Amino acid sequence: MATGASHPPEASWFVVFPDTDAVADLAARAGAPGTRQIPHPSGRPWLIGRWPDHAARTAAHGPARLAVLGQHAVTQEQADRAARAGSPRAADAVARTWPGSHHLIAALDGKTLVHGTVTGVRSLFTARVLGAHGAHLVSDRADVLADLTGADLDEGRLAVHLLSPGILHPLTTQTVWHGVDVVPGDRRVLLDRDGRLRTEHCWSPPSAELPLAEGARLVRERLADAVAVRVTGRELISADLGGVDSTAVVATAVRAGAKTVAYTAAVHDVLGDDVTYARRTVAELDGVEHHVVPAPAVPLTFDRVDALDDDLDTPSLYAVNRHRRMYIVERAAERGSPLHLSGMGGDELFSGASAHVHGLLPRHPRTAWRLARGFTSRHRWSRRTALAQLLDRRPYGSWLAEVARDLTYPQPAMSVPLFTWGTPPRLPPWATARAVEAVRDLIHEQAEDVRPLAPGHGGHREIATLRTLARFARHVQQMSEPLGVTFAAPYYDDLLVEAALAVRPQDRITPWRYKPLIEEAMRGVVPEAGRTRTTKAHAAFEEETGLRRHRSALLALWEDSRLRELGLVDVAPLRDWCLRPLAADLESALLHPTVGCEVWLRARERHHGPPRPTRTDTGGTPT
Repeated sequence: MATGASHPPEASWFVVFPDTDAVADLAARAGAPGTRQIPHPSGRPWLIGRWPDHAARTAAHGPARLAVLGQHAVTQEQADRAARAGSPRAADAVARTWPGSHHLIAALDGKTLVHGTVTGVRSLFTARVLGAHGAHLVSDRADVLADLTGADLDEGRLAVHLLSPGILHPLTTQTVWHGVDVVPGDRRVLLDRDGRLRTEHCWSPPSAELPLAEGARLVRERLADAVAVRVTGRELISADLGGVDSTAVVATAVRAGAKTVAYTAAVHDVLGDDVTYARRTVAELDGVEHHVVPAPAVPLTFDRVDALDDDLDTPSLYAVNRHRRMYIVERAAERGSPLHLSGMGGDELFSGASAHVHGLLPRHPRTAWRLARGFTSRHRWSRRTALAQLLDRRPYGSWLAEVARDLTYPQPAMSVPLFTWGTPPRLPPWATARAVEAVRDLIHEQAEDVRPLAPGHGGHREIATLRTLARFARHVQQMSEPLGVTFAAPYYDDLLVEAALAVRPQDRITPWRYKPLIEEAMRGVVPEAGRTRTTKAHAAFEEETGLRRHRSALLALWEDSRLRELGLVDVAPLRDWCLRPLAADLESALLHPTVGCEVWLRARERHHGPPRPTRTDTGGTPT
């Protein structure tokens, strides 16, 4: 970051600096006009960044410093109490009980603890400062650290973002920069006075032992708290009102007394029933201003994809649907809403992973076999393949090595059972040999020592999916900030995630009920007309029609392709693919990661200049 102005004034970010003169030059560069600064007791910069007033709560007690940044309702009294807790770890223990989604930065005697969220909606990144005697910086945006420290783009890590589906622990949550690393959501950062850094484990998945009824009460309470910290004191808020999960958020907000403007986007599919259920719900709730957006008004997939300019911190799959996703947020901004609520994250928590059956088999074989038969029948899976997966007891590292071997195989069919560690991701046919080799090498580096995110297949899949998809909530928030709108996805809050994961998997995930946990949790909150809904709208028409209608914009991306310049894609097969009629579920979806990477590189170039290519051992640049 050449100056503190490398991000537009509306973009939020922060950097934590150690209490040493070794990083004084970088602090001076970061602390340009318009930034906020909180000093160490020594007077040196401690926290520099940009954030709105409503997002921050700070406190000081003698040599102790504390800052809470994000979506929360922390009072000054609560912040002062945490600052007086006696140590950064003690302050963190207090902060863990606060609902919402926030970063905690706590310091005492020059030592700083920084904590994000389990899912990564509040991510943390670290970078070592060259020539500063091992000092490190910590930030909530990887690109801010990359700019500030002069980090080069890592083409191998960027190639990982071409994978489809892009869920592969631990690779797909890593940064695309040399020397800039992500802090996993189950760890926190400890930074000493001189900037030496270490992380420590601070979170594990809860024991999944709660029965459905008890878990539902806890989820209802946690969702009410999560919504309340965001809507309390606001005269007006807006929200998506579509499926089961967003309906639960809207009903919870209304019952908290919030004046709510709800938006429902219609789809072209005649079987899409979001509008029908939304109208039934609104009819039984007071205080909802409801707007139905006609299907023709909502942009299609790939709309203006060649002209996107969002300054995101990572490539995003949302590039292909950027204008679809933001259309309602833009309408909410025009209506004057400062906060927009979403149901993002609900699918991961409440549909869950059928792979839990794999872990249930040794402990509850009768229940496991009954569930396995139900899932296999419902999804028309191969019984032979399902049985092979259920009996497969390989560790995660072995499964990861198989993924590396099969990177260029065709994508698994939609009918393949889902009882394994994950859906094996593939690289697209246009990935170059260099890209394939780079991703394969990165997987092999991890396969020997990596540990799954939870002991069983189901728990691992759920947390990996939560961490990966939570990035999209971050991206929407980064796109919403210039509009003056705070985007909120309460289902990614730590306390709510823990409540859902604490429920017994055989109660939470079943082939015979649609999202039973949120259905039970919303008894008495969501009107009955929508509480027991079992359908979900899809947008295959919007995807396939969008490809035809916006094909020229898509093809324009591959003129002077930045991915081609980096040696990661072959343009000829990519263009051929874009010229074909494609099925939305697999063939068109295979394009999404590549489009996201290309769009991000182009936007990055416009905002910050072209990325510096990685130097080879001989001092040259890759060809």
